[in-house]
Amino acid sequence: MAKWSKSVESTICRALAAGDSLVAAAKKAGVSKPTVCRHLQKNKEFRDQYARAREEQAEHYADEIITISDTAEDANLARLRIDARKWYASKLKPKKYGDKIDVDANIQGEIKIVIGKPHGCNSGD
Repeated sequence: MAKWSKSVESTICRALAAGDSLVAAAKKAGVSKPTVCRHLQKNKEFRDQYARAREEQAEHYADEIITISDTAEDANLARLRIDARKWYASKLKPKKYGDKIDVDANIQGEIKIVIGKPHGCNSGD
């Protein structure tokens, strides 16, 4: 196993951005997935770099969708590969690739505001 370093962090993030899974990225860096998770918990700088890599990974998957659809020999296999990438991109970058939910509400009614003592406070305090 490799000793944790900035180089290990960079290798992991580059691999993720290129579309590798976390397990594959950790293996390329010579560490285990649990080791990566421990460092994510305690290292904000690495956590930020990791988050950016995951966003880049979503872009990578979106690009792959075009390539798969343009070069597919088997439509069913292509659909499976595209759907997997669309789903994962939507989890990695939901604002851009997630399902859009349109909420339209027309609510009528009465609002009553009651001001009292905060929860857990007694009048004798």
